Amino acid sequence: MALRYLLFAFLAAAPVPLLAQQAAPPKSCASQNPFAGPTYKSLEVDADQRVTFRLCAPEAKEVRLTSPDLYNIVPQGFGPGQANGLAMARDELGLWSVTTPVRVPADTYRYDFMVDGVRLPDPQVSTYVHDRAGVHSLTEVPGPEGAFQAYDPKIAHGVVSEVDYWSSSLGVMRRAFVYTPPGYTKGTGKYPVLYLVHGAGDSEEAWSRTGHANLILDNLIAAGKAKPMIVVMPNGHTPDRPGADILNNQDFGNDLLKDLLPYVEGHFRTIDTPDARAMAGLSMGGVHTFNYGLTHPELFHAIGIFSSGLGIGAPGNDVIAKYEAANDAALKRDAKDLKLVYYAIGADDPFAGVLPATRAMFDKYGIKYRFRPSEGGHTWINWRRYLNDFAPLLFR
Repeated sequence: MALRYLLFAFLAAAPVPLLAQQAAPPKSCASQNPFAGPTYKSLEVDADQRVTFRLCAPEAKEVRLTSPDLYNIVPQGFGPGQANGLAMARDELGLWSVTTPVRVPADTYRYDFMVDGVRLPDPQVSTYVHDRAGVHSLTEVPGPEGAFQAYDPKIAHGVVSEVDYWSSSLGVMRRAFVYTPPGYTKGTGKYPVLYLVHGAGDSEEAWSRTGHANLILDNLIAAGKAKPMIVVMPNGHTPDRPGADILNNQDFGNDLLKDLLPYVEGHFRTIDTPDARAMAGLSMGGVHTFNYGLTHPELFHAIGIFSSGLGIGAPGNDVIAKYEAANDAALKRDAKDLKLVYYAIGADDPFAGVLPATRAMFDKYGIKYRFRPSEGGHTWINWRRYLNDFAPLLFR
């Protein structure tokens, strides 16, 4: 009896009932357990396709959502002359959040957080892309209009390989990404090749990570709309040196033609004829295609130019006159030998001013081309759709 009484008295006198003790409410959104999963969702898409972004940063004074893609969709906070990104609000636990004020169309977007003036990728996502100047988080907003570039678990998928090769023309190791279509790894057949180049702000990762080129090709091939093909995504930039020009870059041309192309044909099962080779690029990659694809009809019989043109960076008829003088014989041969020239640009593209002179050059030489005007500007939203439109025309 005495022992039972003492135990009851001890429990009654305890400042917190030991048998009903509850965990103290959290004081921060940051987990105290290094092995615990995240306590919040960093990104959610609601039924209206507005997107909420979140970041746990209890010590931050200001956090903004930034994106090189969303400014075309959400002009508030991203437009010219406005603050850098959308301001995020902090709750009592230090969790910052913001919801886009408008619907975000189904597609893939790069985004980051500006934390007290420092740009950081989202630590909670698993997909990132390295561009020329840093790293971006990637997210996909699902929806029917983005299905052409989304992963479909019901179809066969190809493989994207990262390859390193020695560039004898540059004296350095270089990297490229290579897509091989479904069935390549188990077969023995040979395939045509598309060399696909990124823009000035991107890296060799861009076309597969941001551009979803592999998923676009998977979906087209599964639907019988495109021929199975290898896609080589090179690094459009070369090591800096005095006097180098990232647009008219002979170093890139030497590396592509003397090193990468022979490497690909020596290590992959390729059909090594001009009819089975194509080159395409966006923006800077389009200039590379003008300089090292269109001028080599002995190598490439299909050309794709996205959001680009002759005279970018140095507008004027003298640029085109010099181009014509340097490549007159090749351009005349293009008119006879090329099977496809595809040219696409958006109505709001800042480089649309080069369009008339570039088309006039094609007309002057009798080079037949398929022109694909579109809405929108200089964005990945357009470039993915151009590739989706261009790839089915290849190697027919």
